[in-house]
Amino acid sequence: MTGIKTTGEKKLMLFSGRAHPELAEEVAQQLGVGLVPTKAFDFANGEIYVRFQESARGADCFLIQSHTAPINKWIMEQLIMIDALKRASARSITVIVPFYGYARQDKKHRGREPISARLIADLFKCSGADRILTVDLHTDQIQGFFDGPVDHLFALPLLADYVGAKVDRSKLTVVSPDAGRVRVADRWCDRLGAPLAIVHKRRDPDVANQVTVHEVVGDVRGRVCVLVDDMIDTGGTICAAAEALFANGAEDVIVTATHGVLSGPAADRLKNSKVSEFVFTNTLPTPNEIDLDKVTVLSMAPTIARAVREVFEDGSVTSLFDEQA
Repeated sequence: MTGIKTTGEKKLMLFSGRAHPELAEEVAQQLGVGLVPTKAFDFANGEIYVRFQESARGADCFLIQSHTAPINKWIMEQLIMIDALKRASARSITVIVPFYGYARQDKKHRGREPISARLIADLFKCSGADRILTVDLHTDQIQGFFDGPVDHLFALPLLADYVGAKVDRSKLTVVSPDAGRVRVADRWCDRLGAPLAIVHKRRDPDVANQVTVHEVVGDVRGRVCVLVDDMIDTGGTICAAAEALFANGAEDVIVTATHGVLSGPAADRLKNSKVSEFVFTNTLPTPNEIDLDKVTVLSMAPTIARAVREVFEDGSVTSLFDEQA
């Protein structure tokens, strides 16, 4: 007989960066594990130092970090943590990215522009990641940017079931804030049995975050409209869409989005909007200045934890969402 046989069992280890520790703690609690103790700090010149205080040799490692502000710092920290795990002889490294940074830069609109979403995927691969687990990418094509498995989770069941439980479905209309979200809005319609409307808009290509709303396609008069989007950044697009719905006779507007980026003037726009409720998930931390009276935050931790368990046990992540098909 040649070789050596071992009777060792697989080992799951969960690591977290400093960007959104609350979500990481929730995921750990759902899995029934503790987060691996990690020493991380910034040097005076801004360089990041990371060291894990337990051995990761031979373990299936899951590293969670959401790309919140300051986004470039937390992406760099995650890359450094991946490199540390690779050099610590981890058996596998799964990067959990609840919010994938630079996802809006997924194609070239004009010449001499980067495709930054592809760059992020390349950086993950070069640093040593074997798999990406993420939530509601801005576009599905980003999955193809990474040379390896990508598990794409959806917040739709969580958000749609919340809205469906509190609104009279016979008065509900699902609204896409632009043509790019129609496919997602269609899935909402299927799940809630509601009609679809679309807000037609036009962006100024030379002015960031500036939107002009033109018209509403579909009947929204006297209806409770739920605007569905993947992310809300400054709030300009979604608040302008809500104003267009009210101008066309909507009785009420509820806004849902997976990722509440909520930067810049978002806090004031949400507070001053006629929208009755904004519903987000906790893929990103909610800024302190946001008026929580109008904001509801639902937890993606159970969904992420179930996906982690399926990956670790060689199960099917797709089966978590089969009912949507």
